[in-house]
Amino acid sequence: MTQTLRLSDFPSWRELQALAAQMQGTSITTLFSKDAQRATEFTASAAGLTLDYSKHLLCRDSRAALLRLAEQAQLPQRAGQLLAGAPLNNTESRPALHTLLRARSAPAGLEAEFSAVEDTRQRMRLWCDRITSGQMQGYSGKAIRDVVNIGIGGSDLGPRLVTGALAACHGPVRCHYVANVDPADLHYTLQGLDPDATLFILCSKSFRTEETLANGVAARDWLLAAGAPEEDLHRHFLAITTNLEAAAAFGVPADNCLPLWDWVGGRYSLWSAVGLSTAIAVGWEHFSALLAGAEEMDSHFSSASCAHNLPMLMSLLEIWYCNFFGAGNQAVLPYDQGLARLPDFLQQLTMESNGKRITRDGEPLDYDSAPVLWGSAGTMGQHSFHQLLHQGTRLCPADFILPLTTPLADAARHRMLVANGLAQSRALMIGRTEDEARASLLGRGLDAAEANRLAPHLAMPGNRPSSVITMDAVTPHSLGALLALYEHRTFCSGQLWGINSFDQWGVELGKEIGADILNRLQNPDSRKNMDAATERLLAQWFAAQ
Repeated sequence: MTQTLRLSDFPSWRELQALAAQMQGTSITTLFSKDAQRATEFTASAAGLTLDYSKHLLCRDSRAALLRLAEQAQLPQRAGQLLAGAPLNNTESRPALHTLLRARSAPAGLEAEFSAVEDTRQRMRLWCDRITSGQMQGYSGKAIRDVVNIGIGGSDLGPRLVTGALAACHGPVRCHYVANVDPADLHYTLQGLDPDATLFILCSKSFRTEETLANGVAARDWLLAAGAPEEDLHRHFLAITTNLEAAAAFGVPADNCLPLWDWVGGRYSLWSAVGLSTAIAVGWEHFSALLAGAEEMDSHFSSASCAHNLPMLMSLLEIWYCNFFGAGNQAVLPYDQGLARLPDFLQQLTMESNGKRITRDGEPLDYDSAPVLWGSAGTMGQHSFHQLLHQGTRLCPADFILPLTTPLADAARHRMLVANGLAQSRALMIGRTEDEARASLLGRGLDAAEANRLAPHLAMPGNRPSSVITMDAVTPHSLGALLALYEHRTFCSGQLWGINSFDQWGVELGKEIGADILNRLQNPDSRKNMDAATERLLAQWFAAQ
């Protein structure tokens, strides 16, 4: 087996270190002044999205070195292997076939898997049409009007994001989402819903996810308390699972179950039957457009050269700042309220995928991986954390996501939103000198002494990098392309870091300890000893009961 190359093993590593050191004293605005074509040539487009990466600490030489790194890491070949079903998830000895979920034809050798995907799509469509047309009825004969998706992690974040982002496409059935095992989550979601007109979708590949099952049992109890006959509970439950036996024991018959395969990771599963709630919310036509947008980005990813490949370019920027500028974080700033949950979704996608400390071969990394991802929607972030972006001591590369139009009639406020987004990206780049701050203060009528005193507080260093990703509008197609773009960027970064982006062993230990502690809470006489701090907290909990 070929040994995994680390990022620091590639020939471009030392070259990029030297170029990054040179760029430390470079001004982005100077790069613009020296290159009249910069805004055009540092822009790439695909699948209805345009990436403007001109406002970065990146000259032509450093971009060329990054593109050489992509070739040395064989990113184009890796993209082809991903879509062809190579077993890139080496620790679990299987492929990562989420792209197959939105494909229109079967790649060679994947005909059986594609057939299963097509069959599931058809079953999804039948359930979607049956529910949205009012044919699906609860125990009293009322048509289903509300759907509650119960899942956690990838079984919640993706469908919740897409359903919220496509509010303009919503049909007659309302969809709600419950993830937290905190009883308040389900309790307040169910307030105002009619039990005899509510359908629950339980999303758990293994049908063993503790939080999902606990909420599912509580939902079943809610129905029974409302008078639902036990023999009619099947009218109110669907399941996305491969464990038909466990689902049947819960009360969900096999005909009410849709599959999710081992070769689909949870954080990549919104394109699968896990997306059924979204399909119900927006209708099958729009859900199909979502898949088509993602597939178009897949095609671009597997065919475009590195220099024009959006996912590869975004990955190279992530590597550039994480590994050569010491940026341990990245902000994602969607200037669209429907995309408010995009940072939440991307946190799981990027940090669960690439939050690793060893290579695919199990060797320790000698560099950082997976910067912390965070962000917020629109102008709300400007009134909370943008202060740190502009004047803080940390380097925070940012992605601005900017739809150019809105489906709503209020064009004036949308103009304000666009103006704010563009202004923030420009302000991060140009900053404001003390002299400019002083002149501004004098223009406000302050005397010279006061202007001199306050000028350092108003000055901003600028030279803070950002990308701007634009689209005509947030549509099912453009949203599918956007999410696939970040999926492939995450994959490319994992390849460059030499890690497996498709396993998540780091979540296991907490689950094991959680089971021990739950047993202790249920059985106070349990002899399982904990550390002194945990023992003290357990004593507090027992005392409060």
